[in-house]
Amino acid sequence: MPTKPSSILRKPKAVSLHLGLNSVSPAAYGGWDGQLAACEFDAKDLAAIAKSKGMKSKVLLSKKATRAALLSGMRGAAKSLKAGDLFFLSYSGHGGQMPDTNGDEADNKDETWCLYDGQLIDDELYFELSKFAAGVRILVLSDSCHSGTVTRAIPMAPPPPGQRPRMMPDSVGRRVYAEHQAFYDRLQAEVAKAARSNFTDPDEALAQVGAASHAVSLVGSFKPAVILISGCQDNQTSMDGEHNGAFTEQLLKVWNHGTFQGNYQSFHSRIRAGLPATQSPNLFVLGDAKSFLAQSPFTV
Repeated sequence: MPTKPSSILRKPKAVSLHLGLNSVSPAAYGGWDGQLAACEFDAKDLAAIAKSKGMKSKVLLSKKATRAALLSGMRGAAKSLKAGDLFFLSYSGHGGQMPDTNGDEADNKDETWCLYDGQLIDDELYFELSKFAAGVRILVLSDSCHSGTVTRAIPMAPPPPGQRPRMMPDSVGRRVYAEHQAFYDRLQAEVAKAARSNFTDPDEALAQVGAASHAVSLVGSFKPAVILISGCQDNQTSMDGEHNGAFTEQLLKVWNHGTFQGNYQSFHSRIRAGLPATQSPNLFVLGDAKSFLAQSPFTV
């Protein structure tokens, strides 16, 4: 008997978005241009992996990696993807911090991604991720000093001599916040207000790793399954390189053109094992990501 079209399994859809910033606009960062060398290469190399797995990919480099472009890309993906689909987001650039004004951070600081024309606050990132449908798998790779965890009060270890850390200097961060305080304070207030109006039970589901629990306290239960692997721990810095950042370079080596055998947890462990003690990549999840973690990396 012929199979009815309605009973045919739907093939998962996958899209990816890759940001690499070798510089930022001095006008948005108090005269600082944040020069790095390898972030654009990171974005291109990760996009190549995505394309090899059949994902529809977009790359945003330096001047094109704006707040509006990232938010537009994420929101477009959130509207188009359904249960079983995959969204792969990567960021390579500087991480920053600013004062937390909505009270969701234990250390009173929000972590940020330094986009070309302004910072994206971690509250915004988590809120945008929470808009994806139930059952969507989201992979986020962040090769920066932004870890998205709640504990940033640990003293930062000095970077190895002669190496470029991917972290906006504290002095620059303070100056940027002072010059644009109204904008960033308004962003935090708007995200907090939107989260409260859309999520009535913030304790419905806890993050599976405690470091991300503040994200759940902000937006409530995460419907999608999120895996985030960041370049370092809270008290470390992610190093830049000549062709790739240290984290991305090791990731590519472990992936080895797709010959890697294992799941996301072993992928993270292998990457971490190949880096020095001064930079240990972090892994955490949001939502029901147990089955997602058991998959081979980048599986559509």
